[in-house]
Amino acid sequence: MTQDEQKKRVAREAIKYVVDRAYVGVGSGSTANYFIDELANIRNRIRGAVASSLRTEERLKSHAIPIAELASVDELPVYIDGADETTERGALIKGGGGALTREKIVAAVARKFVCIVDVSKVVGVLGNFPLPVEVIPMARSHVAQELVKLGGRPRLRPDCTTDNGNVILDVEGMRIVDPTDLETRINNIVGVVTNGLFARRAADVILVGTDQGVRTIDTHRL
Repeated sequence: MTQDEQKKRVAREAIKYVVDRAYVGVGSGSTANYFIDELANIRNRIRGAVASSLRTEERLKSHAIPIAELASVDELPVYIDGADETTERGALIKGGGGALTREKIVAAVARKFVCIVDVSKVVGVLGNFPLPVEVIPMARSHVAQELVKLGGRPRLRPDCTTDNGNVILDVEGMRIVDPTDLETRINNIVGVVTNGLFARRAADVILVGTDQGVRTIDTHRL
């Protein structure tokens, strides 16, 4: 089974977590795109979707799924999104597509965060995937120096401006054994908007696409 077939499996499974007659938060990236395609089949059952990026918003609109601004939504039962890496305890690295800040905001508001990934994304320790850090442009050099002090090798992502008008530093060479602590330390650097560690608000459920089917991990039971 291909990686894309595994992603399609978890996208279909994630539909079970969508609450009827409510809004659903929708993430960004290839796996989230497959979820959007599945969501189109039940669009008449939901009030609309909150998009975590402009690309996601465009794909939702292409399926005639109503878009809602987060500020106008009184309740968000679930947020469904992929990840670049995840541990079985629900700590994630996200931001490979550059939408980490908006993704983190929507995840923070949602009552439940469902992460959908293919099996290659599940790791014992985070850090093989470079950690994205969204930075206000004038602070780029300062933030890079501070990230080096934390043991990373930051590189400016070329030709990348986020939906918020900022730049991204991708940090390599980090073995992240305490993702909650590192998330806080990086966010405390002046000039950082946020970073791609989702540990303080980790996933509640992880749906993992495998050749044998979909494995469901309830992170609160571990």
